[in-house]
Formats: sequence, structure tokens, C-alpha cells
Amino acid sequence: MDANVLPVLIPAFGLPQGSELIIIMVIALLLFGHKLPALMRGLGGSIKEFKKGMEEGDNQPAKKPEAPEGVVGRDPSAKSIGSGDATKPTANP
Repeated sequence: MDANVLPVLIPAFGLPQGSELIIIMVIALLLFGHKLPALMRGLGGSIKEFKKGMEEGDNQPAKKPEAPEGVVGRDPSAKSIGSGDATKPTANP
């Protein structure tokens, strides 16, 4: 797609631009403004927890995941259900 065509296509989709976008943002701020402080506190707390988790993850050496207790490993040479040839007829005694 040519770079000169892109600015022509965007207004064709009817996206708000300029003053329309500002008006929409002001209306959204009036409607949801009282919830913004709590939202920002939650977002900040989430970012802190994420960074804390990343630092803790860096300090721990990577270990191989172990199978849960009582789970037996599958033999890799064993065929799975449905791994047979679908065109081959089977004999039912």
C-alpha cells in the first residue's frame, strides 16, 4: 500500500479526529472521572507486583518441572489412540 493513500483511508472509516476526539475524551472523563483514582491505584499496584515477581524470578534458578505424585510417564514408543491407518480394515473376532 502506498504511503500517500493511508491518510486518505483513515478518514474514510469515520474515526473521530481532532476536536471530536477531545469532546469524546471530556465526556468520558465526566462519566468515569470519579473512578480514575481507584483505577490508577490498582494499575500502579499491579505494576509493582509484576516488577516484584520479575525480580524474584530472576533470583531463582530455573528447574525442570516434575510430574505430580502418582502420575506415570507415557512410553514414547507407544502408539496413541487413533494413530493407526484409517484405510486399513480391522478384523473383529
